[in-house]
This record gives sequence, C-alpha cells and structure tokens, in this order.
Amino acid sequence: MTNEIDRLKVLEGKIAHIVELVGKINAENEKLKQQVKDLRTEKRDLEEGAKRAAKLDEDVKRYENERESVKGRIEAIIAQIDKLGL
Repeated sequence: MTNEIDRLKVLEGKIAHIVELVGKINAENEKLKQQVKDLRTEKRDLEEGAKRAAKLDEDVKRYENERESVKGRIEAIIAQIDKLGL
C-alpha cells in the first residue's frame, strides 16, 4: 500500500510538472504570437516606406529630366540672343 501511495505521489509530481510546463509553453506561445503580430506590422510599415522611397526616387529622376530640359531650352535661348549680338 505504501508503495502504491509513493507511486501516486511520484505521478502527482510528474503531472504537476507537466501542468507547469504547459503553462510556460502557453505563455511563451502568446508572447511569440505578439512578436509575430509586431513583426508583421513592422514589415508592412517598411514596405510602405519602400514604396514611398521608390516614388520619391521616381520624382527626383523626373525633376532632374525636367531640369535638364529647361537648361537646354535656356541655353538655346541664350544662343539665339548671342546671335543677335546684344
């Protein structure tokens, strides 16, 4: 009888340990879920930032092209004025 009681105590100890481990695993799982959520938000923000940066890069290129075009037109006007000898 004592041997059976000892075995029950060992079993109770093991079950208590398992319950404790499951609790820790559940807490860690919730923490990891939050980290995944945070990382997805960060990823979305970074993707939006990359899109904005790409658009700004396109704008800069367009403005540079426009500037070169205006510069060429101004140089052509100056050349015409120079031909007039003014």
